[in-house]
This record gives sequence, structure tokens and C-alpha cells, in this order.
Amino acid sequence: MAQDETKPAVPPPRPTPPPQSKAVTLDTSETLFTVLTAMNVCGYDAGLEGSNPLRAQIRGEVAAAIKASQDAQEVVDNMCQLYKQHEQDDPSRTLAQYVSLALYLSPPPALTTTVKDADLAPDAAAVESILPALQKFYEVAGLHAIWGRHEATYEALAARYHEPLSKMLFETEVYLKLPSASYLGRGFTVYLEVMGAPGQTNARTYASDYYVVISAGRDPGLKMAQIRHTYLHYLLDALSLKYPGEMARLTPLLATVKNAPMDEGFKTDASLLVTECLIRAIEARTAGSSKTPEAQRQQAVQQSMEQGFILTRYFYDTLVKFEKAPEGLRGAFPGMLAGIDVHHEEKEVALIHFAPQADPEVLHLTPPKQGQVLLHAEERLLAGDPENAQKLAQQALDDKDGDPGRALFVLAQVATMRRDMEGARTYFQHALEVAQEPKVVAWSHIYLGRIFDLEEERDAAVGEYKAALNAGGALPEVKAAAERGLKQPYEPPHKPQPQEQDK
Repeated sequence: MAQDETKPAVPPPRPTPPPQSKAVTLDTSETLFTVLTAMNVCGYDAGLEGSNPLRAQIRGEVAAAIKASQDAQEVVDNMCQLYKQHEQDDPSRTLAQYVSLALYLSPPPALTTTVKDADLAPDAAAVESILPALQKFYEVAGLHAIWGRHEATYEALAARYHEPLSKMLFETEVYLKLPSASYLGRGFTVYLEVMGAPGQTNARTYASDYYVVISAGRDPGLKMAQIRHTYLHYLLDALSLKYPGEMARLTPLLATVKNAPMDEGFKTDASLLVTECLIRAIEARTAGSSKTPEAQRQQAVQQSMEQGFILTRYFYDTLVKFEKAPEGLRGAFPGMLAGIDVHHEEKEVALIHFAPQADPEVLHLTPPKQGQVLLHAEERLLAGDPENAQKLAQQALDDKDGDPGRALFVLAQVATMRRDMEGARTYFQHALEVAQEPKVVAWSHIYLGRIFDLEEERDAAVGEYKAALNAGGALPEVKAAAERGLKQPYEPPHKPQPQEQDK
């Protein structure tokens, strides 16, 4: 390979990045604040010295509130007994469990799970028993008042990170030539919280929603590499799902990595392995600046290969050509897949000495224990395959596998994609009769509001947008869509898209 081909393409100077995408939210959460504050009360002291000063201040206020109430002390004793039962030797693992739980909870004071117990991530399910005590703790410690006193400080902290986050998103999409697809119901949310050990980053994907929880400390910098890694998953995870035939062709490669130190999920699912290798190649190509030595990039590629991500070098070399072509990644990806020579890659893997351990995974994939058919239906919908999405959603309904509200929501979205407004209206209304998840309820109302707007029934549409705010106003993407609907009647995009976009 010629030396000049190994330098990442540097895009021409661009104007200031636009505000962050409506699909991407930088936010704070009273729910996360409540859960992590409870951990602090029960002995979670990791990283105190380097924490944001606000952490110590809040700990002091909560301690004073508990000391002033005998009832509060009894509630705390019970809660902390449950906390100790699930405390891990590694504080970061303890934090990870409770972050997972918090992302499944409704806002306080309810603090109830938003999905069925069977759909909770395993680490969240392990600590779910603390919820009754946590609910009482929120009340007796006066946490809402404490949160209210410091909410403006939290918001100011988040505002400080808005510009660097927007810049990262913008530059990532420029490199990929792939504007983010804000599909209905999909979201990418970055939460900032000061009550965790500084520098800790927990990323999660629940179905089609992606979350990154950052523990902010005294250092004003964000862990941008971890956020970007998760954002790349948000942009690229659905790509591999569009090519099941290619994934089947690449399946023999899974046998070559059975002894690799990476997570077991990458050894059993070709689409997961392909996506992770592509992401690691993108990170190697774009790390540092145009002056970063090629040897440093190659070292990053080699480390990924030795951890089991055996297609990283292939994608790295392919990206060199991609950078010089006008086509975006979505259009170039099929050719990248077709160019993988399975036999050649098997020979290359035979020469690799796998490392004794892999880097910790940034993103925790948490598929539900049940409802796999429904999960696949949602994946097919995201991949722009309404026919199979419809079949799988109907199968889930018939077999009573998973949440019927979500299955009906998928069928309604399929009808919308096919411009079957009557069918869509019926499915969304049926979904509202049985759905329990706030997101499904809220988006069903928003969709119905848009249908009524298209039928010039403005009063009915406004009623649906208001109902959406009542059902899911705590969800940033719901709030934004509902408020736009209340401000003016919905107008469809000029060009039909493979899936409804929330613009």
C-alpha cells in the first residue's frame, strides 16, 4: 500500500456544526440522580476525591435529611441492607448494575420498571428488589427538593458539553458521508451525572434505544471516545441486518475466533462481529489527526485483530478507498461485504496469536430474555424490511411471545410505511388498548396525531399530541415531536423514506 494512501482523508473546512440532531440528546435525569444518590448513601465512595464538588454537597444534604428523621433512617437501613447483598468487588460493576436498572425506570416518585420483568437486562434484574425501598427513600429523604435545588447546576454542566458533543457527531457523519437517520422510536441519549466515580462511562442499547451515562468529575472533559463508539453503533448496527445472506456466508469465520478473549456474543453472531470490526477500523482511521503516524494506527488495528476482531484490517484497508470516493457508507457497505474473502481471512487468522484478554466492552448489549421474535421484527423494521417485520410481528402476536403492544406498534409502522392510513390508525388504536411501555403509548399518540393532521382533523390531532406529552413527556424525543405537532400541523417529507423520520 502506498504511504500517501494510508492518511485519513481530511474533509475541506466546513461551517460551524449545526445544533445536535433531534435524535441525539444530551440530558440529565432525576431518575439516575435518585439511584446513584442511594448508592452513595449505602457506601458507594468510589472516586470521591476526583468527583465534581457537587457530589460531596449533595451527599451532605442527604445525610442531614436522614439524620433529621427516624423514619428516614429506618428506610435507609433497609435499602442499604439490600444494596450490600448485591455489591460487587469491583465498584465499577456495582455502578453498572444500577445504571442498567435506572434506565429501565419511570421518573420519580413512581420509580417503577417500564418493561416486563422478563425483558429486563440480567444485571438490572439482579438489583430490582431494591425498588420498594428506593421509592420510600426518595420520599423520606426529600430527594425531589434536593434535585430541584441543583437541577440548574446539572443543566449548566450539560450545556458546557453541548458544543464538543455536537462537533463530534458532525465530524463522524461527515467522515461516513452518512447523516444520522432519526427513525421514529430510535434515540441516542447521553446522560451526565455527578454522583458516580468520575470518568466512568456506561453505554447501553435496549432494542433500538442507545444510552451513554457519563460520570462527570472535576475534569471538564468528556470521555468522547466512548461516546463516539456508541454513536457509531447507533449509526451502523442496522446495516448488517439488511444483508442476512452475506452474514450467513461469513458465519464460518466465527469458528476461527472461538478462543479469542472478546465477549462471547461476537463469537456467535456474524453481524455483531462485522459491525464491531468496521467500527474499530473507523476509529483507527480517524484517531488523532492527519499527522498521526501510520504505525500508531496500524498498532490499533493489530490490537483489535489480536482480541478477535479479525476483519478490522480488511475494513481499515477498504476505508482508504472509501475516503476517496463520493459514495456514503450506506451505499458502499454492500460492496465492502461482498469483498470479504472468507478463505483468505481464515488463513490470516491462523497466523494470529490471540491476546490473553480483550479491552472492556464500551457498549453492553442487553437483549431481553423473552420476545426474541418481536425483537427480530423491530430489527427488520429498522433495516427497511417491512415485509418480514410484518410477518414476525404477527407471529409474535399469534404466539403471545413478548409485549402485544409493541407487536401492534410494529404492524402500525409497517402500515404507515405502505401509506395504509386506515390500517395504521387501527393498529395504533389497538396498541393503545394494550401497551404499557410509555414510549409505545406516546409514539402511538403522535402517529395518530399526524394521521389526523393529514386528514385535516386538527382538533383530534391536538388531542393526540397532548396525550403523547402526558404519556411520555419525560422522553426528550417524544417531547420534541409532540411540541412540534402542537405548534403546527404535521407535513410529511417531500420524498418517501424507508422508515418514517422524525425531523
